[in-house]
Amino acid sequence: MIDFNNKEVFKLKQNEEYGEMVTELLIDGEEIIDAYKSMRDGVVFTSKRIIAVNVQGITGSKKDFTSLPYKNIVAYSVETSGTFDLDSELEIYFSALGKVKFEFNGQASILAISKVISEHTL
Repeated sequence: MIDFNNKEVFKLKQNEEYGEMVTELLIDGEEIIDAYKSMRDGVVFTSKRIIAVNVQGITGSKKDFTSLPYKNIVAYSVETSGTFDLDSELEIYFSALGKVKFEFNGQASILAISKVISEHTL
């Protein structure tokens, strides 16, 4: 599992490759909203949860998948990109895990992700 306490900020860029990595983990009716990549790790937002992908080892062939269901979210905050600051941010507070912060570079479906989180937490 990703150590979210020591790795609370993920700088993410859209990357469909990580969506393909998790397709076998999806349940019936679950759809991928968007997929992102940081240096080696990735995050996939689905219609039911967030799947964090931790790429391990020198070759990267070993991967750890952490499922973070939206139902465990207590609160969240969204900061959209601006004119000069092109990054957007998403802070999520999970009941047993604490805060996880995602920073998105460039184009991100931050409002679509926020809408899905709201549908599952409100």
